[in-house]
Amino acid sequence: MESSPLISIGLPISLFIIMVGIGLTLTLRDFGQVTRNPRSIVVGTIAQILLMPLVAFAIAGTLGLAPALAVGLVIIAACPGGTTSNLFVLLARGHIALSILLTVSASLITIVTLPFFTNYALQMYFGEAANISLPVGKTIAMLVVIVLLPVSIGMIIRTRAPATAQKAEGIVSIFGGIVLLLLIIALLWGSRERLPELLSQAGPAAFLLNLIGVAIGLGVSRLAGLSQRESLAIAVELGIKNGTIALMVALTLLESSEMSIPAVVYSVLMYGFGCILIAMGRRLVPAPQ
Repeated sequence: MESSPLISIGLPISLFIIMVGIGLTLTLRDFGQVTRNPRSIVVGTIAQILLMPLVAFAIAGTLGLAPALAVGLVIIAACPGGTTSNLFVLLARGHIALSILLTVSASLITIVTLPFFTNYALQMYFGEAANISLPVGKTIAMLVVIVLLPVSIGMIIRTRAPATAQKAEGIVSIFGGIVLLLLIIALLWGSRERLPELLSQAGPAAFLLNLIGVAIGLGVSRLAGLSQRESLAIAVELGIKNGTIALMVALTLLESSEMSIPAVVYSVLMYGFGCILIAMGRRLVPAPQ
């Protein structure tokens, strides 16, 4: 599975297209909103970038996960919000502009933080003698190419051809969902012989990570005095992760299908939590007039 062209070539290309889609939803005016009221973006970004990986380390230690699964859990926890998080926030009547900005800001920051947390997890769970590490320079370069560059392209298209951007936005979002679904199916099939064992270990860990992430999003936001709509946006961003980035790191850079299992399981569970947040938001937040 690790050497498959679907993974080595198709995954980075697909992720590039998906990140262009995120850029299509963003304008420079959105960044102006952050400078006027930065508290919500600061709270959401810290929770997403720092707290989620720490929660993953705690869960891995508490459950005694195997080294590969523990590293995989940290990888998915250190990833930014997924491309469908904005849709879930919209359906939940959350703060959509905040959701978009959190997705973009976290995607850019993880260019640096994702290699750091991944290598720390590799050293912690495998030790230096294992001779396995994530190449920092290569990882940062790849993330710049498939995150920063396509987001910039999407923003340029949104600025110069807003009608085209609006039409393409929905198509790219659907494309992202299909790509993730196909990857999940392919990975589950490729690991079918060890699937029951891996799921029994990774399943509870992925469930707890998702549950605690959503709880942190709601709890920290309310403690910071944010509105209900802002709290929903942050909770969704912490719950709906960019599983495609996690799979790229595990399969393309680390070449480990076992490390990808937590991301696969998490990517399935997160939509269930997303639906719960939608139901919660539509019950608590009045419909816009």
